[in-house]
Amino acid sequence: MAATPGTCSGPPQARARRRAKATKRKHGVSSDAPPAKRRNEMSFLSAKKTSEKETQRTFKVKSHKKFSPKKYSVNAGDGKQEEKPCIKTSSLFKNNPEIPELDRPVVKQAREQVFTPEAFHELGLHPHLISTINTVLKVSSMTSVQKQSIPVLLKGRDALVRSQTGSGKTLAYCIPMVQSLQAVKSKIQRSDGPYALVLVPTRELALQSFDTVQKLLKPFTWIVPGVLMGGEKRKSEKARLRKGINILISTPGRLVDHIKSTKNIHFSRIQWLVLDEADRILDLGFEKDITVILNAINTQCHKRQNVLLSATLTEGVTRLADISLHNPVSISVLDKSHDQSTPKGRAGQGVAPPQTSDRLDSFAIPESLEQHVTLVPSKLRLVCLAAFILQKCKFEKDQKMIVFFSSCELVEFHYNLFLQTLSSSEGPPTLRQAPSASTRLKFLRLHGNMEQEDVAARGLDLPQVTWIVQYNAPSSPAEYIHRIGRTARIGCHGSSLLILAPSEAEYVNSLASHKINVSEMKMEDILSILTIDDCFKVRRRENQKSQAVGPQEIRERATVLQTVFEDYVHSSERTVSWAKKALQSFIGAYAAYPRELKHIFHVRSLHLGHVAKSFGLRDAPRNLSVSAVKRRKGKLKRLDLRKKTQSQQHLAQVLRSEYSSGLEAAGAKVRNRSTQEASSQHPASRGRGKRQVPPPPRTIGARRGQRKDKPSQMVF
Repeated sequence: MAATPGTCSGPPQARARRRAKATKRKHGVSSDAPPAKRRNEMSFLSAKKTSEKETQRTFKVKSHKKFSPKKYSVNAGDGKQEEKPCIKTSSLFKNNPEIPELDRPVVKQAREQVFTPEAFHELGLHPHLISTINTVLKVSSMTSVQKQSIPVLLKGRDALVRSQTGSGKTLAYCIPMVQSLQAVKSKIQRSDGPYALVLVPTRELALQSFDTVQKLLKPFTWIVPGVLMGGEKRKSEKARLRKGINILISTPGRLVDHIKSTKNIHFSRIQWLVLDEADRILDLGFEKDITVILNAINTQCHKRQNVLLSATLTEGVTRLADISLHNPVSISVLDKSHDQSTPKGRAGQGVAPPQTSDRLDSFAIPESLEQHVTLVPSKLRLVCLAAFILQKCKFEKDQKMIVFFSSCELVEFHYNLFLQTLSSSEGPPTLRQAPSASTRLKFLRLHGNMEQEDVAARGLDLPQVTWIVQYNAPSSPAEYIHRIGRTARIGCHGSSLLILAPSEAEYVNSLASHKINVSEMKMEDILSILTIDDCFKVRRRENQKSQAVGPQEIRERATVLQTVFEDYVHSSERTVSWAKKALQSFIGAYAAYPRELKHIFHVRSLHLGHVAKSFGLRDAPRNLSVSAVKRRKGKLKRLDLRKKTQSQQHLAQVLRSEYSSGLEAAGAKVRNRSTQEASSQHPASRGRGKRQVPPPPRTIGARRGQRKDKPSQMVF
């Protein structure tokens, strides 16, 4: 049978097997491999498993891998182009609220003239005291408050003195106090105890007042000054009190502590009682302590001279003056009609409540103090603050600045952020974004959570402060006055800046109602300083022309600076946690504004995403709201209450244990004695009198990680 061309001879199954073997030999496939369809499925499954394993390994590696930002190019200061890390950031200048026109009402601000042409030798003081004032203190002419206060106090009258901070109020009462004590006929002995008591709100002011008194007493060595304040050892203070202190300067809390615990402290010879910065004493919550001190003095001494000094006259200060001053002379530098030869009828008038006088609703501002305000959207607050610090402290000479924040957490966050980004010249590229800014910038933090020994060891030098920046608005005009009072002291020039959000513009009118006038500073003018330093300049491609310095260039450089901050915040989980903690603290402080300011500072007006941007966070953290912050605070309070309850239960348990063990010990002695007598008669009963010692009481300690809250203070 002839074969048909193109076909193979043999049975069809045999031919199929031969073709399959030929195909296997050609492609090198094993004979025991699965069919094609099954093989494809198995290869897909194995590839999928391999991919999942690789993905898991990659994820594990990435989770432990540090933040590695992308690169972008900027121009270095020497003209060279440098690659620097960068991550895309959302635009700072999009979706921001419109900045309103600041409608500032024209008010006649109460300006206080600091110096007068009158000299101290015209007051009839002791020659040695005048020489000390001129040579040691290097002061020749009196300030306005000294001119009006010293003659009144030398006559032995009680006085309510109202004047701005930094106007020389300390010398206004120290000079007549030293003059009267050195003139006491029976010479003062150290063992006599205190003849004068000066109460101040803070330990820093206590040290400052003590230093002034010590200098004035150089010619009068028999009068011994001393200071009592928190943070010092009570044992050493008690030793000084036993030896004797004639002019005692103290904070209210520490003095109350010694009144209750120190037996050798007495006030039988008190001739002077001075309450310095009375408004701050009340603001810090020392009203009850002042009551205890006044009661202790009144029981031992009925006749003395009382002086109350304050920068503001609030309702609390007026109430304190009513109970501590007797027939006082009211002295205010703003009162141009006041004369030292005031008739007795007027001098005997009591202090009127603040509501009855428009004059008491205004505040004294130094003539040399310039006040500014700027409106900045939330996203740009951090960049704006950094640019202002660079402008004043880097590009201008002899500038010293204090920045006030609303909480301790905000101070810690901004201190570490600026320390690592604006003043660091070493380390990874992410921390070396502004190398030219590291030459003169020096940052220092101060807040209520710091140990007092650390604060004292730093040797704080606060004189000659030129700028006060209030990053968070104060809760009262009085607090605003005390903040800006850190500058323009004793006739020196000073300036202040208040940073507000567009929704907070109404706060300017609130200040104006208290005769506080501020001038506007544009945000664009602050950010334009970034064009001076080329470290914030973005390098362009060769085919792109460099634009002239304008709004677009300023925005680009501000974005570069914001990127620097965000790179640092997101460089580790720890820095992100710090930023979130500071953000939560800010929201909590914002929700704590008083009711009369809620229409200006309401937490609902905050855009949390924009506010998070001002903390270097690219997105707002989850579960972040006022209710969440309040829940956390409530939880901490419950933990503190539980801890207090546990400590009370532990104390009661210890007392019961000691009491019961004492009874059992006494009873055991009687039982042992009777048992021994019985055992001597009945040998079989020996050993029955032994008692079991109860186990020691269980100690209930605080849970680990439990937080101990401390008062938050405004810091720089």
